[in-house]
Amino acid sequence: NCVFRSLNKMNIVTRLSALCLRKSKMQQRHQSSRRPAVPLGSRILTDPSKVFEHNMWDHMQWSQEEEESAKEKAAENSVVKVQWEDQEILPEKRREELKTEDRSSENTKINSTNSFSHKNEILEEREKYWKKNYGGGSTSVQGYVYNKKQAKSLTDNPQGENCGEELDRLESFPGSDAAYRILEVGCGAGNSVFPILNVLCKTPGTFLYCCDFASGAVELVKSHSSYNSAWCSAFVHDVCDDALPYPFPDEILDVILLVFVLSTIHPDRMQGVVNRLAKLLKPGGMLLFRDYGRYDTAQLRFKKGHCLSENFYVRGDGTRVYFFTKDEVRNMFNLAGLTEVQNLVDRRLQVNRKKKVKMQRVWIQSKFQKPLLLSLNTPEETTERHPYS
Repeated sequence: NCVFRSLNKMNIVTRLSALCLRKSKMQQRHQSSRRPAVPLGSRILTDPSKVFEHNMWDHMQWSQEEEESAKEKAAENSVVKVQWEDQEILPEKRREELKTEDRSSENTKINSTNSFSHKNEILEEREKYWKKNYGGGSTSVQGYVYNKKQAKSLTDNPQGENCGEELDRLESFPGSDAAYRILEVGCGAGNSVFPILNVLCKTPGTFLYCCDFASGAVELVKSHSSYNSAWCSAFVHDVCDDALPYPFPDEILDVILLVFVLSTIHPDRMQGVVNRLAKLLKPGGMLLFRDYGRYDTAQLRFKKGHCLSENFYVRGDGTRVYFFTKDEVRNMFNLAGLTEVQNLVDRRLQVNRKKKVKMQRVWIQSKFQKPLLLSLNTPEETTERHPYS
């Protein structure tokens, strides 16, 4: 039974990876809406004279000359930077709010130290709860092992709130009864949400969370005929706001989709966003990432005066975009405590057959996994491991 569930869940991750590709395909708005004759990723250009026979060619290899030309174009359009006072990335009012939050955070640390004994009392109550509901000194929740220290970090409450209220909140969150949970960050109007739901509806015990910064986009998702709160929860969320809670506890997600979202965030904020998302994953959970790669056509097309900082630009509509290398991506997710499963540069040749124009597209596609928790208890206390490892 465990093997069957393992294969079933791995199949979900594989299908979600494919959905990432589909979403990127929709975002690029290819010239033809017809379904490709061959699977995405298997169309290789072997005869340059036939380049205009299809809209897209996969696994393109750049020559040294093409690489150097791309670097020169990026350097040229980055010479003139947008003045700091014109960037308005972080309004003055918000800067003051952040300073206030930082001071409040410091006070919280001091207060939490002073109330250490009270926190121990709360922890003891939580341990009683874990033992009552799951049994043993080592607790297995959704098939994962939590010892005393891990259980504390799962529901840590430095503010000293009532333990019973906290546990009630954790029990009553949307999707609390699900065995497999997914979060899509930056869901927009639901281009990926509903294909994912079509997959999940065939797999009982699954639940999808989806969030977006724009309230209008979230309302569109909720108003869709396929939306059902029984297996989906859409909510407005600013991933850059570390103080803003998610509508569910940490360490409960099996999969996070982060597709063409991180590139819209200021580079100074990216690591914080990744760190926070990593906390939401279960041990063994997977984060699927796809975004713009360095020297993509979109980067090379920027005119002078649109560069905010190195490899970070502002479009005409005011939205921002950053262009990654796979090493940058690896470092960010590793710093967040995630392990690399896949991290590749996806180079494709996009073709406008009518205008006879060729465009070199570059994306980064990655999978990062949260390591399985090794029990901190003694061997006598527990030898249980995650059933899907």
